[in-house]
Amino acid sequence: MKIRKIQSKEINEKKKNRNKWIVGIVLIGIMLFGTIGYSFMSNDNTINQEDKIDYNGYEFIKNNNLWYLQINENVFAFKYNPNQVEKIPGYIKILNGYYNQPLYIFSENVEAELEIYRNMNNYVLRVQKACLEGEKCPDDILPVKTCEDNIIIIREDEISSIRQENNCVFIEGKKEELGKISDEFLFKILGIN
Repeated sequence: MKIRKIQSKEINEKKKNRNKWIVGIVLIGIMLFGTIGYSFMSNDNTINQEDKIDYNGYEFIKNNNLWYLQINENVFAFKYNPNQVEKIPGYIKILNGYYNQPLYIFSENVEAELEIYRNMNNYVLRVQKACLEGEKCPDDILPVKTCEDNIIIIREDEISSIRQENNCVFIEGKKEELGKISDEFLFKILGIN
């Protein structure tokens, strides 16, 4: 059994007051630092005019180096905004033509393939790499598809083009431009361009 030391009321009151002061100072510090932290966080989320564009009635907002567009409850993310891409003429089917069906991609450019995947993955049944029948396929394990299937072929060419033959979409252009051309394709199927 431990015996407690008897202390006077004065010493007990001093300890209680000291503890109250310590708790009060800690709480004030937490509130002060929380307010300062919140103000820094809210400044990071402020959208500058150069991070927002209006294009054909669509509002694009830049965040973390991507341009975001919300159409109804769907959010799309692009590396480029419509003002940064070349307008390429041609007719292709709209996004609803891909809805809940498998989408196959053959790509010579990772950036362009990522743009297509990021924006179409939520609409299609699945996205899978494949080879187009009659084309040289660098990987023998990929399935071979025809233009009866939904397939997007992204490849290098000297001339920029987006064209559709049956269910095949050909996205072609110079290597450094394929990401922009892929975004232009996406703007077309969304009805933006």
